[in-house]
Amino acid sequence: MRILHTSDWHLGKYLENYSRLDEQEKFIDDLVEIVEEKEVDLIIIAGDIYDNGNPPARAEKLFYDALKRLSNNGERIVLVIAGNHDSPERLIAVNSLATEQGIILLGKPNSTVETGIVGKHKVINSCEGCLELEIKGEKIVIITLPYPSEQRLNEVLGDMLDENEMQKSYSNKVGHIFENLSKYFRDDTINIAVSHIFVAGGDTSDSERPIQLGGGLTVDIDKLPFKAQYVALGHLHKPQKVKSENIKAYYSGSPIQYSRSEIGYSKCVYLIDVKPKQEPNIEEVYLKNYKPIEIWKVNGVEEAIKKCEENKDREVWAYLEIVTDKVISKSEIREIKKIKPDILSIIPVIKDKVEAIEEFEDYSERNIVELFTEFYIREKNVEPSEDLIKLFTKIIYEEGDEGETYSS
Repeated sequence: MRILHTSDWHLGKYLENYSRLDEQEKFIDDLVEIVEEKEVDLIIIAGDIYDNGNPPARAEKLFYDALKRLSNNGERIVLVIAGNHDSPERLIAVNSLATEQGIILLGKPNSTVETGIVGKHKVINSCEGCLELEIKGEKIVIITLPYPSEQRLNEVLGDMLDENEMQKSYSNKVGHIFENLSKYFRDDTINIAVSHIFVAGGDTSDSERPIQLGGGLTVDIDKLPFKAQYVALGHLHKPQKVKSENIKAYYSGSPIQYSRSEIGYSKCVYLIDVKPKQEPNIEEVYLKNYKPIEIWKVNGVEEAIKKCEENKDREVWAYLEIVTDKVISKSEIREIKKIKPDILSIIPVIKDKVEAIEEFEDYSERNIVELFTEFYIREKNVEPSEDLIKLFTKIIYEEGDEGETYSS
């Protein structure tokens, strides 16, 4: 059986207030091409489909269209679990329609799938957190653990463990679930696990919402289901293997760069060829970088303008760092952004920051808005925006007139 593992699409995500949906649409087009070219039998999407629990309509439409195209009218099975960014209830809302298309959506750790026909294949057996599929004559057992928050774990384990057991660590609780579910693995089936968790030792990036607060929601490697031939994980955005020689557990990572910390590595999906009782063959299938994130470092505004002119026709997001010894004016910022609208931020790097601050003889004679503007320029080396000044003014003068002079 050939399985494709992907995760962390984060449909609807923004980068510094810029939508990434255009890039996400291109990824979906390429993913459909990959599953068709590689003749994939089963697609696993390991959580964080959306960037938040209330995604925009365009993101939802993109997801539903993607599922329909990937399943190809039930020719392929698509298995989806919820991540920490997803609303479980919202994710599974279309389950009754999805099953006909070969799509299985699981929201919570104790999810159960109805036995019977799913697309052009079968769910042979099912219980909480486990299902057995027959795909083209091959049988596969999949144990599933959608994002297990503390609350959801307690819902699952509340009637199973005594009070002392319930007080053990999060990692032990997750391990207990994996251990129980692993009993369904058999020698005559392909045995796979899928979850959305943070495993100890994983390499993180800036774009993940932490689920391992204080280490409390971290799962130790020895709690993973070692009887599984492959463990498909979601949450971390860097593609990587869990740091253990004893288990084949992988994070597929996000399909595109979601922060500047992700510039240094390629994005991929994993292709897994596996048979019962055999080691899987795992292949990285690299994805296109549809609109790279770059950091441009220049000396002065003139060089910044030149850099923008040289790259104005490139599809690229850019953080612009300008080494300067003077204030960058609003007009200069407008000129830069006009040439290259995809500049995410303009960061002045002060060449020789003046430490001495000129003091006024009598602050009572100065308008506080003027003082704020001068302070902002001194600290940021750019003029505050009109919106920022309006907000500051509203806060200061909400009980008075905007024209009055501030007195200390």
